[in-house]
Amino acid sequence: MKKLFTLALLILTGYVISAQENEDSLDNQRLAKMVSLSEVIIRSDLNVARFINQVKNDTTFYKAFRNLHVLGFTSWNDIRIKDKKGRIQAALMSKTKQTRSNGCRTMEVLSENSSGDFYDGDHQYNYYTAELYAGLFFTKGSVCGETNIVKGVNFNPRSQSGMARHKQQLKMLFFNPGKKIPGIPFIGDKIDIFDPDRAEYYDFIIDYGDYEGQSCYVFTIRAKEDLGGKKDKIVIDNMVTWFNTRTMEVMARNYDMSYNAGVYDFDVHMEVEMTKVGDYLVPKLLRYIGNWDVAFKKRERGLFTATLFDFQ
Repeated sequence: MKKLFTLALLILTGYVISAQENEDSLDNQRLAKMVSLSEVIIRSDLNVARFINQVKNDTTFYKAFRNLHVLGFTSWNDIRIKDKKGRIQAALMSKTKQTRSNGCRTMEVLSENSSGDFYDGDHQYNYYTAELYAGLFFTKGSVCGETNIVKGVNFNPRSQSGMARHKQQLKMLFFNPGKKIPGIPFIGDKIDIFDPDRAEYYDFIIDYGDYEGQSCYVFTIRAKEDLGGKKDKIVIDNMVTWFNTRTMEVMARNYDMSYNAGVYDFDVHMEVEMTKVGDYLVPKLLRYIGNWDVAFKKRERGLFTATLFDFQ
């Protein structure tokens, strides 16, 4: 009986996986019919459904940032917080160097200049924008045992609480734009732009382009201009990604997101540029402009630029 139960379970699991794969395939084919192709793409006879599937399951963007955990690099850090009149009320300009040795990474502050109330009395960050930046590029103490493996890594904000949960949700929004994020009130499913029902609010365009001398597919996803009263159905307003035609690695990405849920609202623009260091794809430049307002907290208008170089 135990063997029969195990066999039945395997058959059922295989059936569920097969059914999901069939459903995903149908969704990709449906999405493929919604995509506008440039003349040069049409002549290339690109398999659009397969392209959409690769985009949906891309891990190269996330892995590029994971690669920062196993490499040494130097970074110019420029973080600014502005008031409602656009004047700088707090800022940090610094140069840091990360060193990787014996399976551990540490960070040295080579120079630093802060102003305003960027830090509190305990030298902790006063601003959410600074927290986000630090989580991406700064290291405290010695961090050991990390890898750049992304297979099997799942973001699970529901298993955390407080600031840790918010950071996990931000990472999902940052590393997986276009995929559903659990636990964010009002908008979690509205980010899933590849869901066929959500996709009807967008224009999808594939074209050829160039990024630093490399041939790329330029994949544009932008909200339709005639949404009217349906603007509250979407969160991602525009996203343009440059995919290397040979490797399908993300070489650059720009995206704009905005939403007003009443109890909170945000308007964010991000630009990410990548480079290759040997076999490693890594971010070399990240620009961020964000305007956040959360209930019971002051509106935060932050921007930052991270410039990474001298990879080791």
